[in-house]
Amino acid sequence: MKAILIRAHGSTDALLIEDRPIFRPSRSGRRGASHDRTPGRFRQARAEGNVMRWRSAVIAAVALIGLAGSVASGRTLPRPPAIVRVFPLDCGRIDIADMDAFADDGSYKGVTKQLVVSCYLIRHPKGDLLWDAGIGDQFAGPSGVTLLPGYVAHVPVTLAAQLRRLGTRLDRVQYLAFSHEHVDHIGNANALTQATWLLNMREHRWTIAHDGRNGHPPALLARAEQAKVVPVTADRDVFGDGSVRIVQAPGHTPGHQVLFVRPTGARPLILAGDLWHSRANYDHDSVPRINSSRAQTLASMAKVRRLAASTGAQIVISHAPEDFHPASDQPGEVPRSGEARSRSHQAPSAPGGAAWPG
Repeated sequence: MKAILIRAHGSTDALLIEDRPIFRPSRSGRRGASHDRTPGRFRQARAEGNVMRWRSAVIAAVALIGLAGSVASGRTLPRPPAIVRVFPLDCGRIDIADMDAFADDGSYKGVTKQLVVSCYLIRHPKGDLLWDAGIGDQFAGPSGVTLLPGYVAHVPVTLAAQLRRLGTRLDRVQYLAFSHEHVDHIGNANALTQATWLLNMREHRWTIAHDGRNGHPPALLARAEQAKVVPVTADRDVFGDGSVRIVQAPGHTPGHQVLFVRPTGARPLILAGDLWHSRANYDHDSVPRINSSRAQTLASMAKVRRLAASTGAQIVISHAPEDFHPASDQPGEVPRSGEARSRSHQAPSAPGGAAWPG
């Protein structure tokens, strides 16, 4: 009976496999077991123990051989998953005098509503990604600013101040991407020229063509030429590990997109931008009249719902106060159908939110 001896030589990763007999022959040519005076049951247990030890050595040898083979062949060994965290940021409020344009079925006619404006800092080992840039910090203060007739914006706390609390600054954010290029999503973009802009080209061409109409002000993106721009024309894995993905969801605008994120230790999230504007939109898939394409909107709603179902992701509606992380709620939890209408629409009192677990 033979066993395998594993031996590492010097400082190299080479492995040598040698055959060695388990039992040494006695001088008479018989196995040494004939001179063993240990009682039979103990001798049997010791022999079984030897077999188990050699079996463990063989298993270890196979593992080491596989490791050495990976090193020798240059194959990359599996790495532990990246630590990903999501920080919701308070990027303003919009008071809307009449929500009628936000549903083409007339259900919002005459309704006055305040929407939150959410941005998100995605923290990944390869860098911070800012998803949407909110209303500009230049409008911070007690008085509001009229973005469009009937749309008054307020910025209670600057994006810059919230980023400082997270240990970074506007000019240190490594990546910037937008759900779309409406005025309330790109307000601080020009302050992020040090970042790499992941720019949806279909959306950007639409913005340039409209030149300030329908909430598309190209001036808020004027410094894109000073930044490194990476064109986005399809779904994109931002960091290459599947943890953060831009997913195309046109309809609200031609280049509208959502962000799929897998926070460490928590349920996946879909930051839905303006695919839905409210819980009522979400519950009934009502389509705003201001959208660029009703058919595309409905198709994108169905696509994102399928993505959520297949991944177990939580859909987060960026303008819904209920989804902006109230202190009394589990972070990121979207109320089930019916619950939302019984919740307060008051935004959280602590600007900047908190991280999803991880």
